[in-house]
Amino acid sequence: MAVIIGEDPLEQYILEHSSPESPLRAEIYRAAHVRLIRPRMLSGHLQGNLLKMIAQMCRAKLVLELGTYTGYAAHCLAEALPEDGRVHTLESDDEMEDFIRHYINRAEYGHKIKLHIGDAMKLLPELMRQNDFDLVYIDANKRQYPDYYKLIIDHLHSGAVILADNTLWDGKVALEPKPSDVQTQRILEFNAMVQADERVENLILPLRDGLTLIRVK
Repeated sequence: MAVIIGEDPLEQYILEHSSPESPLRAEIYRAAHVRLIRPRMLSGHLQGNLLKMIAQMCRAKLVLELGTYTGYAAHCLAEALPEDGRVHTLESDDEMEDFIRHYINRAEYGHKIKLHIGDAMKLLPELMRQNDFDLVYIDANKRQYPDYYKLIIDHLHSGAVILADNTLWDGKVALEPKPSDVQTQRILEFNAMVQADERVENLILPLRDGLTLIRVK
């Protein structure tokens, strides 16, 4: 892997000593940085590898993702699933649909990814009734993290795993939030809710912007 000028040397070393991302995932990453306004929202190589590895270790068959964005994370998760596995991924921005479907259609595992366009709060109740998800990845509207958790948690079996992204929120969770900063307030509410929930065990990893691992007991 070539050294990228301006990259953190330690992060570059980690990338060079981690399993490489697939060529298609690398292409999605490049396209996001060329064509999209907020490419930072994409999970990226390291976090993508972690998602894939956790799905493999969980032996997940049914996965739910809230917040598709480019579909990068959905590709990582689909790579880990058996032939009859499925990733149900929800995206509220219909303007992203063509971008997402373009790369799903090119993937050899594309049949494992089911894209749902719409409001997660409206789509979730029926999806949770119809599916017994082994793994849930939350990376959508930060203001709704507590609401997502409430809709999901009662439907998950023992051993199921929830991953929630951005739970350190640029370090703002360690500061007193401004009254107008609803996103930070809701992330704090979510973190406190998970910490107080005796049905689960949880761990915040300081990876990128914070990734919380939650396991249903």
